[in-house]
Amino acid sequence: MELGLYTFADVDPNAADKGAEGRRRLANLLEEIELADQVGLDVFGLGEHHRPDYAASAPAVILAAAAPRTSRIRLTSAVTVLSSDDPVRVFQQFATLDLVSHGRAEIMAGRGSFIESFPLFGQSLDDYDRLFAEKLELLLAIRDSEKVTWSGELRPPIDGRGVYPRPLQEPLPLWIAVGGTPQSVARAGALGLPMALAIIGGEPRRFAPLFDLYREAARRAGQDASKLKTSINVHGFIADTTEMAADQFYGPQAEVMNRIGRERGWGPTNRAHFDQARSPTGNLFLGDPETVAQKIVAHQKLFRNDRFLLQMAIGPMPHDRIMRGIELYGTKVAPRVREILVEESK
Repeated sequence: MELGLYTFADVDPNAADKGAEGRRRLANLLEEIELADQVGLDVFGLGEHHRPDYAASAPAVILAAAAPRTSRIRLTSAVTVLSSDDPVRVFQQFATLDLVSHGRAEIMAGRGSFIESFPLFGQSLDDYDRLFAEKLELLLAIRDSEKVTWSGELRPPIDGRGVYPRPLQEPLPLWIAVGGTPQSVARAGALGLPMALAIIGGEPRRFAPLFDLYREAARRAGQDASKLKTSINVHGFIADTTEMAADQFYGPQAEVMNRIGRERGWGPTNRAHFDQARSPTGNLFLGDPETVAQKIVAHQKLFRNDRFLLQMAIGPMPHDRIMRGIELYGTKVAPRVREILVEESK
C-alpha cells in the first residue's frame, strides 16, 4: 500500500500582506514535500482551491517547483477541479510536470467540493455534473491519443489537433476523486479508473459499500480488476505521543472546520466531537506512530485500499510540528504499516 500526504496549503485569510503570507507558506510547503521524499513516503498531493484561506490555486506549478528537490515521491493534484478547467491545459500542465519530475506526475480529478472556481472561470453551477462528465471524456481522449477529434455540448470541439507535450508515463496516471456520491463512484469503476475517496466525517466503515459499488461497476463494464486502484484521503496528525497529537491538532482543525461549517450551515465542532473522531472507529487518524499505524492497517482490511493519503497541514498548524509529523510518518508509521501488512500476508 502506498502511503502519502496531501494538503491545500492553508494560509491566514486575514493576513495584512497576502503576498508575504503566500510566499511563507509555499516556502514551507516545499520543505515539507522535500522531507516527505527523504523519509520514504510514496505520494504528495496538492489540492486546487480559489479561496483566501488556501495558496494552491495552481498545484502543477508548485509541484513542478518541488520536482527538482525530490527524487522518488509521486507528485499529484488532490484534486484538480476539472469541471471549471480546460482538459487540454490540465493535460499539458501535468504532462510538463511529468517530464520535469522524470515520470512522477499524476492527476487526481474531481468535481470540486468548493464552488468558487465556477463563477471565476465563467462556468454555470447548473452544469455541475455535466461539465465534469464531458471534460473527463475529453481528458481521457487527450491522454489516449496524441491527436484528438472530439465534440461536446459545453466546450468547443477539437478537430484532429495534437496536444503537446506528451508525458514520460504512458498513460499519464489519472485518478477520480469522490466525496461519497454513489454515481461518481460507479462512474470511476465503469471507466476502470483509480478512485480516491475523501473521508472527513462520520465513521469510515459506512463508506465500505462504496468500494463494493466501485468494484461491481468495473466488473459489469468489463474492466480488468487487476488495474483497479483505490485510495482513502483523510485528516489526522502524528506526534511523539497521542496526547501531544490531539492537543496540537485540535485547535487548527477546529478552526478550519468551524470556518467552513459557518459557510455550509454545519453546527460548531468541539473537543468532545474531536475526541470521538479520533477513536478507533472515528474518521481522524491521529496519535503516536503505533496508534496511527494500527488504524491505517485496520481500515486497509476494511476497504482493501491501495493508497492512503493523510492531511496533516490544516489551518494554522505550525511548520515545525508539520515537519515532525512528516518525519514520524515516514520513519515510524510507514515502516510499521508495511511490517504488519507483510506479516499478515504470510
